[in-house]
Amino acid sequence: MKVSAPPAGPLTLDRQKAWACLTSNLALPGFGSLLARRKVGYVQVPLCVLGLVLTLAFGSRFVVWYFTHRAQINDPQGDPFAVWSDLWRNARWALLGIGVFGFDLLWALGTSLLVVSQARRQEAARRDSPPKKDPSLAGQPQTSGGAGPEANNVPPRRPPRL
Repeated sequence: MKVSAPPAGPLTLDRQKAWACLTSNLALPGFGSLLARRKVGYVQVPLCVLGLVLTLAFGSRFVVWYFTHRAQINDPQGDPFAVWSDLWRNARWALLGIGVFGFDLLWALGTSLLVVSQARRQEAARRDSPPKKDPSLAGQPQTSGGAGPEANNVPPRRPPRL
């Protein structure tokens, strides 16, 4: 079975597809960037997975540690510096995972906002550009005899949305 990658180069997106990429990036950072054919998605996806794995593995370990040492942590007679030191030692890797995932989420959000902005610009450029003429019809007389855009089977241009 032959597996092929999508065609290289930027993808022409309409606003609806760009918003779908943004939503996908908010759910799982990097996957929306890949949908929009941004190479940065190949870096964002592993970072997302790394952040999730670190958070789940070390976060669950921290929860187990917390419940086994709950009495020591909540002891008013205990040394607060020792408690904070133990908390930090057991929570730092889970916090690192949360930080990696948060960084990746913000990076993917920035990429998504660029994709949405680019889709808006492309849509505006398509709307404002004159219609392209079919080169196969060059030199042939018009058959409808009309003078408006209907004579060339070109729909009239809509006013821009605000």
